Amino acid sequence: MSFRTVLSVITLLAIIAILFFARQELVTAWNLLWNVDLWILSLLIPVQFISFFAVGAMIFEYLRKQDELKDTSKFQTARMALELNFVNHALPSGGVSGVSYMAWRLKHYGVKAGRATMAQVVRFVVTFAAYLVLLLISIIVITIDGSINRFSVLISSALATAIILGTIFGIYIIRSQAQLHAFSRSLTRGINKLGRRFTKREQLVQEKTIEYFFTDLHQDYLILQRNKGLLKKPLIWAFVFNIAEISMFVIAYAALGVYVNPAIIIIAYGVATVAGIFSITPGGAGAYEAIMISFLVGAGAPYGATIAAILLTRVILIVGTIISGYIFYQHSLVKYGKQPAVR
Repeated sequence: MSFRTVLSVITLLAIIAILFFARQELVTAWNLLWNVDLWILSLLIPVQFISFFAVGAMIFEYLRKQDELKDTSKFQTARMALELNFVNHALPSGGVSGVSYMAWRLKHYGVKAGRATMAQVVRFVVTFAAYLVLLLISIIVITIDGSINRFSVLISSALATAIILGTIFGIYIIRSQAQLHAFSRSLTRGINKLGRRFTKREQLVQEKTIEYFFTDLHQDYLILQRNKGLLKKPLIWAFVFNIAEISMFVIAYAALGVYVNPAIIIIAYGVATVAGIFSITPGGAGAYEAIMISFLVGAGAPYGATIAAILLTRVILIVGTIISGYIFYQHSLVKYGKQPAVR
């Protein structure tokens, strides 16, 4: 059985797992559809696709500034964005699966693995930076609003601190070539040790290959440090992405005829997203919804409407991701599994 076939089977099983873990939410969401304004709820579909497009735009705008993807059409980049969203939701890896998949996809357009990875590092950094701005505004709003409990203020402040510290740590690692080389050696030893345990091969990866990859990553960081203008368009798209993601929950509440302070939704979205990274279920199904509902209700949002709004939004998001991304993903797997990458 070829690797491509194995990957296709794994992906299909991942989709089944998503639907299994979200089965109760699917049933509940279906029942809730009869109690909402479907015209308002239908706004979730275009907003969702704006969110999907923005994810890809952060990556591709950065690469275009690096003179990559010159002959790549908007349609091609849009479909890659849908594939990326599908992979990130299908596999419980905190976004790691999407990074490796997009590096594989982009190499067929002549983009080196290090640069492709750096483009996604940029995506994560600008996404968190844009969210941090929205989060800080939200903290000011809920602090002024005396009706919000102190626990919500504490959680939001802790989240902002974690994002800032995480970003500083990431920059510290990437900016130091010595740190990257030390990490590459540890990574090589770890992979080969794991490989010897489960296979008969003495060496799965070579240290020079991994070191070359991280050297590319470091060089791209130096270019970025000299020309911070490379981040301008990705940062704009990061704001579009965050606003679109948060707007989906606002729309769901509106469809139920309920108003909830958007500042609280922004904070709850961040808390649930961080928790979802560590979830063992595909797309964070189950954990994401439970944490977001708990935070919103704890902050004073109405219990019934919150369950309905979060479940409807998440189900539509998951279903939309599978429908829009799986076909393109499978097509790429078949097409590029037979075609050598551009050198």
